[in-house]
Amino acid sequence: MFLKRHVRRKNGKQHVYYSLCESTRLSPRCVLQRRLLNLGELNTSQLEQWQRSIEVIEEDGRSAQKRLFTDREGQAPDAEDICEVRLSTLQVRHPRQFGNCWLGCRLFEELQLDRFFTEQLDHHRGPESWAKVIELLVVNRLCAPGSELSVHERWFERTAMDHLLGCGPAVAGKDRLYRALDKLLPLKPALERHLGERWKDLFAADTQVLLYDLTSTYFEGLAEGVEGALHGYSRDHRSDCRQVVLALVVTSEGLPLTYQVFPGNTNDAATLRQIIDTIEAQYGRGDRIWVFDRGLVSQENLDLLNEREVGYLVGTPRRKLDEFEQELLKGDWKKMSGRPGVRVQLIEREDEIYVLARSEERAQKELAMRRRVLGGLSRDLRALSRSVCQGHLVSQRKIDQRLGRIQERWPTAWRYLQYIDAGPGWVIWKWDSRQLRRMKLRDGAYLLRSNMARIDPEILWRQYVQLTEVEDAFRVLKSELNLRPIWHRIDRRVEAHVFVAFLGYALWACLKQKLRAVASSITPARALESLTGILMVEVWFALRDGRRICLPRITEPEAEQQLLLHHLRWSLPEQPPPKIYPRDVS
Repeated sequence: MFLKRHVRRKNGKQHVYYSLCESTRLSPRCVLQRRLLNLGELNTSQLEQWQRSIEVIEEDGRSAQKRLFTDREGQAPDAEDICEVRLSTLQVRHPRQFGNCWLGCRLFEELQLDRFFTEQLDHHRGPESWAKVIELLVVNRLCAPGSELSVHERWFERTAMDHLLGCGPAVAGKDRLYRALDKLLPLKPALERHLGERWKDLFAADTQVLLYDLTSTYFEGLAEGVEGALHGYSRDHRSDCRQVVLALVVTSEGLPLTYQVFPGNTNDAATLRQIIDTIEAQYGRGDRIWVFDRGLVSQENLDLLNEREVGYLVGTPRRKLDEFEQELLKGDWKKMSGRPGVRVQLIEREDEIYVLARSEERAQKELAMRRRVLGGLSRDLRALSRSVCQGHLVSQRKIDQRLGRIQERWPTAWRYLQYIDAGPGWVIWKWDSRQLRRMKLRDGAYLLRSNMARIDPEILWRQYVQLTEVEDAFRVLKSELNLRPIWHRIDRRVEAHVFVAFLGYALWACLKQKLRAVASSITPARALESLTGILMVEVWFALRDGRRICLPRITEPEAEQQLLLHHLRWSLPEQPPPKIYPRDVS
C-alpha cells in the first residue's frame, strides 16, 4: 500500500489531493493500482481556506488542529498546527466490520430503543450504560447471532461497536452481558407498547388486523433446570429434544407486536385467550380481526371471540370440506384479480360465512404428492407379491409383518386401499376409486371461516394469505437470527434469549418495511451482507519528531452500497478524528 498524490488545476489554482492505494501485480508486465480510500484535499498553500476537519488529542489533553502533509519544498512551516509524517512508515491495521453494525445501530435508533432503554435503566449503576449493553446484544443478534460468550470473546473485538456505541471493552464484559439479560424481562410490557407506537409513527401501521401463529424451538441437552422445557409436537422435527412453544402476533405488514413463551407440551388452541388478553390490555378492545390457522381453531376459542365481539378469519380442517361438495362442483366461483389460477366463492350458513378457495398451483402440488405416496405403496405391494408368489415368504406371520412395515411406511396412501389380503402364495389388493375421485375434486381447495358481515370473498382471502408474514417471521427468527437451539439453563435467561431475538426481529422488520417502500427487490439479508463490506481501518504514520499518528478511517462504499444507502436516504457518519500517540505506542 502507498499514498498517491493527485494534482488538479481549476480556475487557475492548484489543488492537491491524497489517496491510499494498493498495488496488485497481475502479471510480470501488468500492475493494477486500486484506490482504497480518499484522504481529501491537503494543500497547505491555501492555509486560510482550509476547513479544520482533523482534531487530534495531544498527550497533555489539549485539542489542536493539525495538517498532515505539505506540498512545499524543504521544511514544513514552523506552526503549532502542522506536523510532518514519514510516508515510508505507512501501516494499515485493525480492519473491523463497520457497515452492518452501523446499520443495526441506525435501526435501533430509528425505533428509539436507545432512548427507551436509557429511560428505563438509567438509574441502574455500572461501568457502562445498560442501554448500550442491550444494544450490543440486539445488534449482534441481527448481524452475526451468537452466544453472549462469543460476543465477549470474539465478535466485539472484530467489529467497530466500540466506536459506534462510544464505549470501551467493558460494555462487552461477560458478566455484564448476562446481567443485562436479567434486566430485560420486567420491561417487556412497556417495550411492546413502545414498539406499537413506533410502528404507527414510522409506517402508519394499525392493529385492526392481527396475524397469530405458533412455533416451537428446541434445547440442546437435557435442560432439566428449565421448567417449561418439555417434550411436545416439534415443528423442527426434533421430537428427541425438549422444547418451548413460541406464540407471535404481528400486524398485516409483518411488524411484531407481542410474543409469549409457553411450555413445550402446550396445545395450540389453549394459548389464544392469554394472547387476546395481552393485546387488549395494551391496545384496548377495538374493532379488531384475528387471523389464524386451523391449528388454533376450537369451538371454545370461537365462542370466546364471539363473546368479546371480536372478528375472526380462520382456516378449517380439511374434513370440513365434506359439507361443501356441491359448492365444489357447481359453486359460483369468482376469479381473483392479479392472482391467476385462484378462484373463491362466498357461502353463508347460519351466523357465519365461509370462503371456499381453490388454487390450481396448490392442486398440482397436492396431486404430485399423492401420486408419489401412491406410487411408493404400489411398488412395495408388487415387491411383496413377487416374494410371496416365488416362495420366498411362506409364513403367514412374516407376510403380516411385511404388510405392517409397508403400512407404517406409507400411512397416507394406505387409506386409499379399499381392501388388501395376503396369504402363502397370493397377495391381492384393490384401490378405493371413489375415495381417489373425491380427493381429486378437493385438490387445491381449502375453506375459511369468519363471523364478520358479508364481505367480498377476495378481501377475506387476501387477509388470510397474509399469514405468510408470520411464517416468514418464524423463518427469520430460526434461520437468520438463530433463535434455535437454546443453550441457556435458567428460566429467566431462556425468556431473555427469546426477548433479544424478538428485538432483533423488530430491527429486521423495520429494515424490511423500509426496503419494501423504496427497493422491494432488496431483502434485509442482502442489505446486511452488502454493508458488511464497509470496514473501519486504522492508518498509522510515524511523525518526524518520533511520535505516531493514527487515522481511523471508514472505507468508501462501493457502487452497490452507495445505491442501498441512497434508497434508504441514510449516509455514513463522518470520518472519526485522528489521534497522536507518544513514541512507545506500537
